Amino acid sequence: MFFLKSVVYSQSDEKNSIYMHEGQENMDKILIIEDDIHINQMLCELLTQNGYAPVAAYSGTEALLILPQGGFSLILLDLMLPGKTGEEVLAELRTNLSTPVIVITARTDKETTTQLLRAGADDYIAKPFDNDELLARIEVQLRKSAPQMSEASEAPQSTQINYKDLVLDIDAFDVLVDGKKAELSKREFEIMRLMMSHPSKVFTKNNIYESVWGDEFMGDDNTINVHISKLRGKLNAISPDTEYIKTVWGIGFKMAE
Repeated sequence: MFFLKSVVYSQSDEKNSIYMHEGQENMDKILIIEDDIHINQMLCELLTQNGYAPVAAYSGTEALLILPQGGFSLILLDLMLPGKTGEEVLAELRTNLSTPVIVITARTDKETTTQLLRAGADDYIAKPFDNDELLARIEVQLRKSAPQMSEASEAPQSTQINYKDLVLDIDAFDVLVDGKKAELSKREFEIMRLMMSHPSKVFTKNNIYESVWGDEFMGDDNTINVHISKLRGKLNAISPDTEYIKTVWGIGFKMAE
């Protein structure tokens, strides 16, 4: 499938650059620089549904005015832009920013893609692209940049993750439910660790498989479904009246609120 179903949004001078919703402040913020309004809005919808906080820019000049806001985890950059071209924007980005950049381009000849990578692009994807492939490429770049951010932080990292009455102890490899230990397999523990680390994010089956199994997702829904079902059973055996994992139909799973 290429792109999401088109959704038409009205634009205003105040809101045509920002596509963030309440509660997204702590999510990965991604700047989308794409002059095609429909593609830009569909990308915003796709990223929002997958737990990211997109910010839209419709020209290279507008993007350079938005960038000083800071806090962007990744940039999606089209090349054919009005005003400053994508190549010019990339050159300015690389003068003072190390934020990962994925170029979206209809030009896939070897000379163009080689020049893009040498100019500082971290990756590129050709139009028309598959949504799942784009999401996977975004995840790869965010994973690559994560160690740099954690190394730069001098704050000690907690070995526990808490959510509701759940306590996940990374060092002890334990998950406590209302103070009682749940006997989880290694895969089940890693699924809980992934989801509890980002409790507001909706994880696709592709997200879960590639993060926990460390391999490319080949569409085997049954593997994920079985592990989620067993995980729910073990948690509910200790606390039957509490929902911990919510199914978001058509997308994936998230921690229940």
